[in-house]
Amino acid sequence: MVKSKAPAKKQQKKGIDFKKIKRKLGRKLPPPKNATNTDIKSKAIVLREQSVGAEKSGFATSNRGLTLEELMRQVAHTNAKIRKKALQGFEDLFKNHPGELQAHKYAIVEKLRERVSDDDKLVRNALYSLFETKIFPACKEDNQGRIVSLLLPYIYIAMANTAIEVRLMAFKFLDLVVEYYPPTFSLDAEKILENYKDIIQKNHFYVQNKSKLKVALSGLARCLSLLPCDESDTEAQKKGPLENETLLAYEQDAANECVRFAHVSGRLKEIVGVLIHCFQDFIPLIHALRVLDGESFGCVQDLLCSIGYAIKFSIRRYTQRHTTWLPASEEVTLMILDQDIAPMLSKKLLGSFPLNPENNLSGKDDNKYFTLNSLLTEIFLEVSDWSHLPTDLCNRFLEFIENTLLGKITRINKPDHEKTLLALLPSVPKLILRVEHDWRDKLLQAFTITFSNCKPESPLILACISIVRDLIIPNGDILYPNASDLTVNYFQCTWVNKLPSLLNQLGDKHPLSTQAVLQLLLDVGRVGCLNASPTFEEDIINFFSPYQGEGDVHGGPFVSLPRETQEVALCFLYYFAIDHFTSSLLKSIVSCCLYPQLEPAVLYRTVEVLHTAYRAGYIQITDHLSFVISLIARFKVVPEKVQVAMECNEPETNRGTFKALTNLVCKCLSEMGDGSIVLQILEKVLLEQIILKPALDNGCAILRMICELDSKPTRLSESSVTTLIEFLPGYLIDIVKCIPEDKENTYLYNQTCLYYLVPCYLLFDRSSKLREKVLKSMRLMVSENTQALQSVPDIKTGQNSLNSIQRIVSVILLIPNVDKVWKIISSSKSEINLILQNVVSLQSSESTNLTVEWKATMTHLGNRLTLLR
Repeated sequence: MVKSKAPAKKQQKKGIDFKKIKRKLGRKLPPPKNATNTDIKSKAIVLREQSVGAEKSGFATSNRGLTLEELMRQVAHTNAKIRKKALQGFEDLFKNHPGELQAHKYAIVEKLRERVSDDDKLVRNALYSLFETKIFPACKEDNQGRIVSLLLPYIYIAMANTAIEVRLMAFKFLDLVVEYYPPTFSLDAEKILENYKDIIQKNHFYVQNKSKLKVALSGLARCLSLLPCDESDTEAQKKGPLENETLLAYEQDAANECVRFAHVSGRLKEIVGVLIHCFQDFIPLIHALRVLDGESFGCVQDLLCSIGYAIKFSIRRYTQRHTTWLPASEEVTLMILDQDIAPMLSKKLLGSFPLNPENNLSGKDDNKYFTLNSLLTEIFLEVSDWSHLPTDLCNRFLEFIENTLLGKITRINKPDHEKTLLALLPSVPKLILRVEHDWRDKLLQAFTITFSNCKPESPLILACISIVRDLIIPNGDILYPNASDLTVNYFQCTWVNKLPSLLNQLGDKHPLSTQAVLQLLLDVGRVGCLNASPTFEEDIINFFSPYQGEGDVHGGPFVSLPRETQEVALCFLYYFAIDHFTSSLLKSIVSCCLYPQLEPAVLYRTVEVLHTAYRAGYIQITDHLSFVISLIARFKVVPEKVQVAMECNEPETNRGTFKALTNLVCKCLSEMGDGSIVLQILEKVLLEQIILKPALDNGCAILRMICELDSKPTRLSESSVTTLIEFLPGYLIDIVKCIPEDKENTYLYNQTCLYYLVPCYLLFDRSSKLREKVLKSMRLMVSENTQALQSVPDIKTGQNSLNSIQRIVSVILLIPNVDKVWKIISSSKSEINLILQNVVSLQSSESTNLTVEWKATMTHLGNRLTLLR
């Protein structure tokens, strides 16, 4: 029998704190009963004006709407992305509102300099781009010294950073600073060089990471290029447009430039050693690569440039220590003679010349290898002056120099070839005097070919001219070649005879080169080396002649050159006149002096130079007299009417120039010796010009020349007096014809006439015969015209006769204006009375041909003449 279940015990109800609710997975829990409702309900609020926007109105903002103050806060943000965007905002702001940078540049730099050591690469790059493209270019004309002083401490801090990327960026910043403000290097050269040595020596990323090495080497090359390596280099020349600016109250003084770099010699020796070791690491790469990549080429180029600058500076310091003003207590050693550096230079650096790949290339990289070999050659030229290098090594370099001068190194572009020649040519003179005769003749021939192939526009012209000067004219550094050496003399003559043709090729389009050639010709003339060939003389004639042939085709460049260059040319003419003053040259110079556009000062200077050459015995008296007479007789005065110049005072007139020229010629004649002898030589020629009836001004000038040489009583021959008797009446009439009477300005009119009358009065005083004959001739002219008026066939002829009478009377009426002249003429007063009688007789004539107007004119003339009695 089944047992019945026992009744279940009733469980006692207990208190429950939390009721456990079983939930299925994936179901969202309902909110607890005690949850707070956080939903917010609101209506839209329309604001008339945003307060932030109102605060920025009128302020310059970036593209993101940020002001300068906000950007300066964000650039120090902890988030690198915000810092980068802030720097980009600066660039936008400066682009759209450049005035913001000018107004707050120092505050901006002071804030941005903290980012030089930023740990984010993108931020550093953005900062560098901002300074490179905006800040430094905008502040180029300002006082950059203060900007640099704000930046440098932070750049030095970044150079000591443990991260190599930060250090490299610091060197990029330093290179940028030195590029825009070169005096930065002289401010703290030793510290800068120490940092460069550390970055190159302690971080062995040579061949493995050439891009990093290039950053350091390019900056070092720029700094070392600022060392005073050449005699002509001064800090002032390298400061750019800020010639008088000071950096941190540091006064730039060119006289103390080497003193400023006095403590860098030891540091430079260490750097050169490091650079040579670095160069050795590149040698296998250079020989192994089929194509020399750009980074490797740039690194090696900067290495060689830096070594070259350091050696040049060391040599200059050593030279100045023994020759000039360096303190005697300062020890200056020559780097290339140092027992540690000399073997490295000879074996590890120069011994690697020439740098060529082991496999034969198609020529794609020939330019790069040529450039590197050229830099090595420059170092060789500096070192070879002081140390004895192996003969084989020297021959390799000399062969390279010869082939470069001859242009035998093919597959290189023209700019690289010219750049190399410009670097090598200055060393050629000393090299020629130092090598053996065989190499000397080869180098002379090669240089001659280079000089002959120079184009007018080539920058090589000035370098070649400098070398020709050094090889012909003695100076303190180069010994003068032996005059008995036929080979050297041959080349010297070749160079000198090349100069005049080069002069005409250069013309007025290359004034600096033209002046350099003229200066060289002047210096050659001073030392007596002008062994001119016929071609030489012809080119000089063409240079001075303003026209080609007989036409108006533009000729030589002399008249178009700057005033300073013309002065050099005239000084050269002084020496060229020795044994070369031919009739062709005389004609050329005269045509040059008569050129309308020639400056008056150049005209006067030409006359003075030739007169000085005559007094020195370089020009014959006949040639010199022919020059001055041609000048006076052929000079064309414009305008011909004197009253135009007198009334209008036009600047186009050259009458004042001709008067000054006449006075200068008369002064030259008075200095040529005994006036009677000079007059005997000139008399016939001057009277021949008189017979040709020149223009008024030219006639006056010739008369003044005669008066300058003549004396009282006159030395003129009878035939000359007769010629003057025929010429002077017409000349006197031309005076009043070209200078009509001005009743409003009587004084100016009388002074103008007096200039032309004075030579006539002087001649009258010296020859009574001349005076009487001229007055008689004028009286006969009045008589003839009086008769013509009484029997005049037509009005036109009568008016001409009346005008002639008026002019003669006007000439006579000018006499009383000068007391001395009146005393001279009064002895021939009878002729004046006869002229008056003719006028009076015409006045009382009953001829019907005389008009009332003519009779009134004659009455007026008669009344004026009556006052002279």
